Amino acid sequence: MIFPTRLPSLLLKPLALALALVVFLFGPDPGSAQIQAHGDMGPGVTMVRSLVSLRDLDHQSWQVVAYRQGDDAYKSSMRLRLVGYPGKVRLQHPTSLEVRSGRRQWQLADVTLSQPQLVVDGRAAAAEFDLTPLMVDLDQARPLRLKLSGVFLELPVPPFVVAEWLSLPDWVLGDLP
Repeated sequence: MIFPTRLPSLLLKPLALALALVVFLFGPDPGSAQIQAHGDMGPGVTMVRSLVSLRDLDHQSWQVVAYRQGDDAYKSSMRLRLVGYPGKVRLQHPTSLEVRSGRRQWQLADVTLSQPQLVVDGRAAAAEFDLTPLMVDLDQARPLRLKLSGVFLELPVPPFVVAEWLSLPDWVLGDLP
């Protein structure tokens, strides 16, 4: 069979539209966060978290995990864990995390040393912060800018991620698919 050297212009537009639709519907979505629940943390203990990978202004990747752990009585206590690529970064503790949104500013306390699994991890590529003061003060999903002195100047957090963080206290294991 001999193929024409050029596709007729009538076929080119619908073919391009179909290809764009397939990529839009089934293509990867690298910037989306997702809420996950783990009910296997022990009897009566559930962890609900929002997990996303973000890049700082120096193009370094960070895994950003906001979570709450425990039953309904512990919903108000939330943590933020930042994990860098092991070998590229060594985090010193304690170092507070500066969070900015417009004119508003927060200092989140470093609670890394209260987490046994992070204390014994020799890679020192993770830090954990008390997210509760920020979540109590935020009333809407707005973009945030994180700054960790000596590590990165700015890590932008988009509003859709902040919206997930704000919804974490109200999630229950039955809400997840």
